[in-house]
Amino acid sequence: MNAVVLIKQVPDTTDVRIDRETNTLIREGVPSIINPFDMYAIEEALRMCEAAGEGKVTVMSMGPPQVESALREAIALGADEAILLSDRAFAGSDTWSTSYTLAAGIRKLGDFDVILCGKQAIDGDTAQVGPGVAQFLGIPQVTYARKLTVEDGGSALVERLLEDGYDVVRTPLPAVVTVVKEINEPRLPSLKGKMKAKKAEITVWSSDDLEVDAAELGLDGSPTRVVRIFAPEAREGGTVFEGEVEDTVKSLVSELTPILKGEG
Repeated sequence: MNAVVLIKQVPDTTDVRIDRETNTLIREGVPSIINPFDMYAIEEALRMCEAAGEGKVTVMSMGPPQVESALREAIALGADEAILLSDRAFAGSDTWSTSYTLAAGIRKLGDFDVILCGKQAIDGDTAQVGPGVAQFLGIPQVTYARKLTVEDGGSALVERLLEDGYDVVRTPLPAVVTVVKEINEPRLPSLKGKMKAKKAEITVWSSDDLEVDAAELGLDGSPTRVVRIFAPEAREGGTVFEGEVEDTVKSLVSELTPILKGEG
């Protein structure tokens, strides 16, 4: 069982600041972590290989050199190797270009049975990269997995979390599976793992190492743009209707009627 886990390094804060000149996140002075949902993907990959009794877990990420710290953390948790896709040509990538580049990295890596990633990144919340990678690789994808069971014969049974329950999907492998936090409980790194991570050699691939079209990379290869960023205006306090239900309903209808008629 060879698993590839796609991870992203994200700001460790809810106080995200935006550079209004470039419409990008301001990362200077903000500590970074592995995207929390990706931690569950790492754990699931480790459990799959442990259950199979063999295999390898490879973590891959795209970003600047400092992403190496996130990859070392993944190795400390038990991953066997780490690959960083890093090149100025990748800067400014949207989810389309990011998916294209990661798919190229996976093709170069070669042998894999499953690709795992978190359902979405907390800094973008698009949930598009996992399915995008599957599309570029031409393989199946299953999203929001809360349980994943590899079956004999080269397939996997996946329980997908829904708002009102779950459904069960059987998919041939290889496939891309995005996971939710209900799938497992991530482990903590061991001392042995930390020592291994400290000495580990991180493989770095640039655009020259991948079979890619330069026109599809980075900002120039991104079909979407962030054209405007603004903070929503603070809303004033709403109206509270108190009293008996019949009276409050009449008051609410009286309040809404002019608005619905376009008079308010």
